[in-house]
Amino acid sequence: MIVPSAYYRPLALGAPAPFREPPVKVERMIHFVPPHVEKIRARAADLAAHVDVVLGNLEDAVPADAKEAARAGFIQMAQATDFGAAGLWIRMNALDSPWALDDVIEIVGAVGDKLDVIMLPKVEGAWDIHYLDRLLAQLEARHKLQKPIMIHAILETAQGVMNVEEIARASPRMHGMSLGPADLAASRRMKTTRVGGGHPSYGVLADKEGDGPRAFSQSDLWHYTIAKMVDACAANGIKPFYGPFGDFSDAEACEAQFRNAFLLGCVGAWTLHPSQVAIAKKVFSPDVEEVRFAKRIVDAMPDGTGAVMLDGKMQDDATWKQAKVIVDLARQIAEREPEAAERYGL
Repeated sequence: MIVPSAYYRPLALGAPAPFREPPVKVERMIHFVPPHVEKIRARAADLAAHVDVVLGNLEDAVPADAKEAARAGFIQMAQATDFGAAGLWIRMNALDSPWALDDVIEIVGAVGDKLDVIMLPKVEGAWDIHYLDRLLAQLEARHKLQKPIMIHAILETAQGVMNVEEIARASPRMHGMSLGPADLAASRRMKTTRVGGGHPSYGVLADKEGDGPRAFSQSDLWHYTIAKMVDACAANGIKPFYGPFGDFSDAEACEAQFRNAFLLGCVGAWTLHPSQVAIAKKVFSPDVEEVRFAKRIVDAMPDGTGAVMLDGKMQDDATWKQAKVIVDLARQIAEREPEAAERYGL
């Protein structure tokens, strides 16, 4: 446990101070790219114009003999590309792997000034965050970085789920968490090989009534874990995300899974295929009427103080803060998507 008086103290002399509050950024989709593939690196600038976050994946899905090429490819891509308003992330290799230390040291040294977030896989407890937190502070100080690099934890082991609350509050460097359903299923010994989504055998059977057939409703394998993750994130002011949906051929099921996660409180999801980007934009963009009402609150209380009545409901400083976040997110979307600007009236 970090005592309150030390929580926001830089962990190395010369390192930038941690954010008191995470920056408000639209992150509807975290789009994964394999940086060891040259033709995909070459399209990075075009990709950055269409997604909210470009993530260079160094971990799973990268063969062991391509790990160093993926790291070098990410550095090359980051140095050569103007990502504009899109965030730049990496998913590093797990801390127990032989590549993890070089991932952090080499990438922060080469492109730390452009890197927004490091996604840390297979986080088991606060100790994993504390290790990376201190290491990043030392590297930020060495390379004279002006802003802190944030940490995003992947929840993909049973121990990680058990320790989710401690992980969420482990550091002011915490950006958020994502559900990692495939590895979590293996850790729990779940009887599914699907990457996200439901399972046809997991559901609720209606009560028996007479001799007729009994209705069966498929349920969500991940409902409990997402809700637990959302609670931990919301309580600590960080962002919860749904992870991957592996069936690229089933857009309808992908949208349903993303929407379930959105309704439970997630702010975005991973996109592993270009076809999933439009789905994430549709599901995780702020509602038009919500944005317009939020703008009315902000316009009625320019400095965020006092109280006003709108449509018979009192709005005060607390609702102003909520409204300001919604309007700021909508403005970021509107700056990149002209059709959204028209919808939102911005």
